[in-house]
Amino acid sequence: MNVSDSELMLGKLAAEGYTPVDSPEGADVVLVNTCAIRENAEQRVIGRLGEMRRHVGKDTILGVTGCMAQRLGPRLLESDTRVSLVVGPDAYRSLPHLIEAARKGERFAATDFDLEEHYEDFQARRFDGVKAWIPVQRGCDYRCTYCIVPYTRGPERSRRLDDVVRETREIVEQGLTEVVLLGQTVNSYTDGTHDFADLLRAVGAVDGIRRVRFTSPHPNDFSERVIAAMAEVETVCEHVHLPMQSGSSRTLKRMLRRYTREEYLACAAALRAAVPRLGLTTDIIVGFPGETDEDFEETLSAVREVAFDDAFLFKFSMREGTPATRLPAELLVPEAVVDERFDRLLETVRGIAREKNLRRLGERMEVLIEKEARKGGDMLQARSRDFKTVIVPGDATMIGTYLTVELTGTTGSTFSGTPVSVRAPLPVA
Repeated sequence: MNVSDSELMLGKLAAEGYTPVDSPEGADVVLVNTCAIRENAEQRVIGRLGEMRRHVGKDTILGVTGCMAQRLGPRLLESDTRVSLVVGPDAYRSLPHLIEAARKGERFAATDFDLEEHYEDFQARRFDGVKAWIPVQRGCDYRCTYCIVPYTRGPERSRRLDDVVRETREIVEQGLTEVVLLGQTVNSYTDGTHDFADLLRAVGAVDGIRRVRFTSPHPNDFSERVIAAMAEVETVCEHVHLPMQSGSSRTLKRMLRRYTREEYLACAAALRAAVPRLGLTTDIIVGFPGETDEDFEETLSAVREVAFDDAFLFKFSMREGTPATRLPAELLVPEAVVDERFDRLLETVRGIAREKNLRRLGERMEVLIEKEARKGGDMLQARSRDFKTVIVPGDATMIGTYLTVELTGTTGSTFSGTPVSVRAPLPVA
């Protein structure tokens, strides 16, 4: 969502005559787009602002946008006199006006929520030349006790289905064939007439689209209609990122996740029953206040039962303004205990992924070449439909093309692949 918002802002400023530059030196405007979901993210922003002050000129407009801007508002202006603009996620439309006012020496914090704002008329300037992020829903109504998102993104609201389809068609015209539908709880999407199942079917039917992904869903919102659409629409990829957060019903209740361990496991089983060879990944928080050894063991057993393909693991981070700050101090889990649990969970997740990936060696699958691999050496990074990372030989001219590869090796988390078909250019609508 952060990347998508950056694309919207760049598109808006480009329409006003601004041109992106490769470094802050000499820039007229520098915007630091931020996340607030964990304290560590905010600390990195503070460090980045300090770095920017050393590189930008005295006349450069320095602004902070996104969720951290929304959370702290005017406090950012008070704590850093070099910052001229603080702009929340619903105020990007006013950026050109705010920048011009900042040139005259004015300083602003624009952090009001706008429940009608979806930026439908913005032409996003996309960073990725292979896939497109499409925000279809903003905000969240769940209000989990640990989560800052409802306070930085506001209440849930969805775009009209026909507007999402229009943007998808425009993306195809730009030569892209993969879209990722974005929302804080994307599968609760509804425009008042259509639900997420309707959206999957409509976007998946756009001529020229080969892959449809979505993130991030909530376990409570996988209705029979949504699961059926996933199974029946050929363009919907065989991957779901299904946040679990904990495998303990007791902990889930304190988190206000609104499902039990058993209900989560049933959701995962239903998805796998409907979508053969589904890739399933998750988020898990370690050390939520009050988490006992027994609660943690339940998380470990749930991880083993589901056998996730991968997981993003987080140590609990207390966020100012969330209900979790009101939990009794004696419930806080000692840091050493959190570290030990995190390491055990990480070892368990990696061990399961390694075993599953080793069993897949020799398989053939279609991959989309996304970018050059970090290690270079004429190697490219590709992605399978079930979200496996595959490193293949090739050059930059292959980026954006589809290829059939045989999986020939694995590090335990990523694969190496050997091409077994001649690459084909992307279809043009």
